[in-house]
Amino acid sequence: MLELKDAHARKFQYLRLSITDVCNFKCQYCLPDGYMPDGRKSFLTVSEIAHLTRGFAAMGTTKVRLTGGEPSLRKDFTHIIETVANTSGIEKVAMTTNGYRMAKFASQWREAGLDAINVSVDSLDPRMFHQITGQNRFHEVMAGIDAALEAGFKQVKVNAVLMRGLNDNGLGQFLAWIKDNPIQLRFIELMQTGEMDELFARHHVRGSVIKEQLLQQGWQQKLRAHNDGPAEVFVHGDYCGEIGLIMPYAKDFCATCNRLRVSSLGKLHLCLFGDYGVDLRDLLSDASQITALQVRLQEALLDKKATHFLHQGHSGMTPHLASIGG
Repeated sequence: MLELKDAHARKFQYLRLSITDVCNFKCQYCLPDGYMPDGRKSFLTVSEIAHLTRGFAAMGTTKVRLTGGEPSLRKDFTHIIETVANTSGIEKVAMTTNGYRMAKFASQWREAGLDAINVSVDSLDPRMFHQITGQNRFHEVMAGIDAALEAGFKQVKVNAVLMRGLNDNGLGQFLAWIKDNPIQLRFIELMQTGEMDELFARHHVRGSVIKEQLLQQGWQQKLRAHNDGPAEVFVHGDYCGEIGLIMPYAKDFCATCNRLRVSSLGKLHLCLFGDYGVDLRDLLSDASQITALQVRLQEALLDKKATHFLHQGHSGMTPHLASIGG
């Protein structure tokens, strides 16, 4: 069996699949001017997603995360969840969302086969949430989190992008929130992308600052599962929730990389900060091309670098995080 393994002996069980680059939020760290259409795009169809997922699953992928943009903007999103969840070999289907449709659809998504939800909540202060995201929807998003827990999701992961001078002093408020709620709160270091150099210089703060505070307060680090994402996760006996830290500038961050990305236009990206994408779409029209798809994936992985080059200020071809799913 062909497997997803690179020249550095890393295996890839986790696919981050973008299904659209359209988003209705205007987050400062991603699309501060809102989504700007660049011509009329033809995003991957449900049939193409089915062939792609089968190809990855046959090579050892067990987890698929559906991302965007905002994935729930697609009218066929529930059908996409069903398609991926019913693929042999796929054990977990997750999504990343801005949360504005969760209150209405969380139960429907759960029934379709969605196992896990990550939702962005960059501040628990509604005014700061509005300032960072460009949308006055804090209470809708929080209602969506409640709806997801009521629908049977055992845990909701909440993403907060750390930004100096905006939300980096909100740890205490976040900790109070997760004390009695099954939330894994994940602080994500602001990452430099092609269009965000000035914002990065102004607002970047290291996740290690939060890590040091947690360790001083008695939090302990959990072991990672084989198909977990890049977060370092911390637990505390007095808290129902957990804290995750995603620190791409930390030493050896890339050593445990287990994920690949495919864009909404069908391009394989070996790294969020890579210099190019490998087109897969010509091999997604029917099931007879699955072997050719697997060969192309395996060949592409031979060129995956040992690490990103963010420390040298090189963010690759990624103009903003919405372009290939963050």
